[in-house]
Amino acid sequence: MSETKTAMYICNGCGLGDRLDTDSLGKLAQSEGKCTIVRQHDFLCNRDGVDTIRRDIDDDGVTHVVIAACSRRAKTEAFGFDDVALGRANLREGVIWVRPDTEEARETTQEMAEDYVRMACAEIRYMQRPEGNPNTGDNKRILVVGGGVSGMAAAVEASKAGYEVLLVEKSGELGGWAARLYKRVPNREPFSDPQDTGVEDLVKTVEHDKNITVFLSSVITRTSGAPGQFSVDISAESGTTSTENVGSIIQASGFSNFDAARLPELGFGASADVVDQAGLELLAGKAGDGPITRPSDGKEVASVVFVQCAGQRSDKPGHLPYCSGHCCNTSIKQAMYFKDTNPDVDTLLLYSDLRTPGNGEDFYRSAQRKGVTFTKGQVREVQTANGALVVKFRDMILDDDAEARADLVVLATGQVPNSGIDIEPAAAEDENEGSGVDAASNNNAAVEVPLESVLNLDYRQGPDLPHLRHGFNDSHFICFPYETRRSGIYTCGPVRRPMDIAQALEDATGAALKAIQAVENASLGRAAHPRSGDLSFPSFRKEGCTQCKRCTVECPFGAIDEDEQRYPVFNESRCRRCGTCMGACPVRVIYFESYSVDTVGQQVKAVQMPDETEEKPRFLVLACENDAYPALDMAAQQGLQYSPFVRVVPVRCLGSVNTIWVTDALNSGYDGVMLMGCKKGDEYQCHFVKGSEMAHYRMSKIDDTLQQLQLEVERVETYEVEITDIQRAPKLIDDYVNRVNEIGMNPFKGF
Repeated sequence: MSETKTAMYICNGCGLGDRLDTDSLGKLAQSEGKCTIVRQHDFLCNRDGVDTIRRDIDDDGVTHVVIAACSRRAKTEAFGFDDVALGRANLREGVIWVRPDTEEARETTQEMAEDYVRMACAEIRYMQRPEGNPNTGDNKRILVVGGGVSGMAAAVEASKAGYEVLLVEKSGELGGWAARLYKRVPNREPFSDPQDTGVEDLVKTVEHDKNITVFLSSVITRTSGAPGQFSVDISAESGTTSTENVGSIIQASGFSNFDAARLPELGFGASADVVDQAGLELLAGKAGDGPITRPSDGKEVASVVFVQCAGQRSDKPGHLPYCSGHCCNTSIKQAMYFKDTNPDVDTLLLYSDLRTPGNGEDFYRSAQRKGVTFTKGQVREVQTANGALVVKFRDMILDDDAEARADLVVLATGQVPNSGIDIEPAAAEDENEGSGVDAASNNNAAVEVPLESVLNLDYRQGPDLPHLRHGFNDSHFICFPYETRRSGIYTCGPVRRPMDIAQALEDATGAALKAIQAVENASLGRAAHPRSGDLSFPSFRKEGCTQCKRCTVECPFGAIDEDEQRYPVFNESRCRRCGTCMGACPVRVIYFESYSVDTVGQQVKAVQMPDETEEKPRFLVLACENDAYPALDMAAQQGLQYSPFVRVVPVRCLGSVNTIWVTDALNSGYDGVMLMGCKKGDEYQCHFVKGSEMAHYRMSKIDDTLQQLQLEVERVETYEVEITDIQRAPKLIDDYVNRVNEIGMNPFKGF
């Protein structure tokens, strides 16, 4: 190993030189921080400042660099020195911007800055420059599973970007549900009439694209490997199987229609003239430009009633509790089938809430002009009487019971995702062993549907992607759409959330871009979202491992297996670098080159602890780098202040928080420890899925330790903080500090 040479660079810009004694900070970095080189610069992020750092690296052999300036979230390109170990001391957002510019505050402001310098120097001493994943995969082919609109669009977009694509469709033809539609909801001006689906053109594009290889009547029977080096078995209906290597995977397995047979009260099954939306598309396609006839006797339909939210948005057992999004626009489109053929057809659309996303408002107005009647009503039952259908409903405008007679009734039944098999019970119990996570909560699908595996993963956590609520594949719609808990595997289209054709096409483009990002990162040995570009990867000291399996079962991404002796085997390409395994390890043998129990633990210990007679408490805040830390930075930018007695340490994820940090902090004299992480549960915002949840569980167990130390349990608190909590985050800190101050100083202070 080459000799370590540490340099600190202190910026005087952005008011730092005016508010802080930077000369004193420099001396501190030399004496306590053991920095070989300490330099100050008026504007460190400008070209001259960056060149100064670069010269020291190139000419003087600097191996470890500490930037004492702005937040580590700022100026990442200017300070992007990836050939050294790099640390940041947050003096701008973390100190001067959260403190008043007054003479009275100068002392505590300087103390904050000095502590952050100490902490950065302590962190860098235990950091190594990440060398990158040694087990890189350079396969850049992309596998798309599903040949519907979403899958075909994703394949075409990836091909346009120059990537080879394998497209697997289990049926004998491409097109999916969209190919069965007579017309589609318009996606262009003037949004007034149904338009051709465009599916035939998309199919032709795929079939004539030399970059796309199509496998029809085929399924995936095995998937193993990792980003850049997946191996998949594609088995055809004929009985042949081919093994293909790909770099990333897009699951676009689409949806099935909700089974209308579950709605006998609405007449489905009792009368052939009660159909779902898919059934009406078949009737319209058969009729072409002619009048639509009813199934029972071939009579031309003179009156039709559309029943919205049929089996949807309902808390009844076996119904869909969610809205499928497209159904209102679809019913409007189908009502136009009748009106465009014969304006005299009586078309009534009964809705509880009319939802027309996108430019659906224009489409809705067009239907009104064509004579479609819209009534807000709750349908109770559909009866057959003298060859006609009677729809009984509660008119929500008149607040009265009403009924309508019709030749045909159309039920808007909604989408059920073809998401495959959720985590197997045995695997789920194993995965959540000791985590406090309820295994049964992983599958909240409201409707039981026959499932078959889509990907047949060989992961120990199960054969398919985990499910969120209602059986949709996991993917957070705000923070990280398309991402799943299996690195390099992305979802798009209705398997991810309910959507129409326009949304599915857009979704496919997003998934294709993520799949491309995955193969490119994998070829460079870098991590995937959300730490895209991170070259670190996990390692462990085998001689200290107790084979407890905590790291294996708590990894949210299936990145850790076990060898024959039950030691962990890290799959670096699957790893998202969250550090959950590190936080889980009771003997603290897991580490990353640039992030470890020591890099954080030494920061905690580096803070100068005042004597209890000084009446200057100290509080440790462990803040998630994805939500809480940015929220605090943005609060600082807005001039919001918080206690000068707080020292904030960013962590990759609350899941990486090892309880030893909390124990050491309290033993060192900190008066309290505050954890700030993402929202957990079904509406989670944690970029690493389970990190915040794991932290809450672990901290609930630390109460016993606190009681053994005869410390109040209120000294350790865990909070959910969103990135938008700019006003709330500083207030949470101050409220917490005030509560602990009422309890009193930590009795271990000074020992």
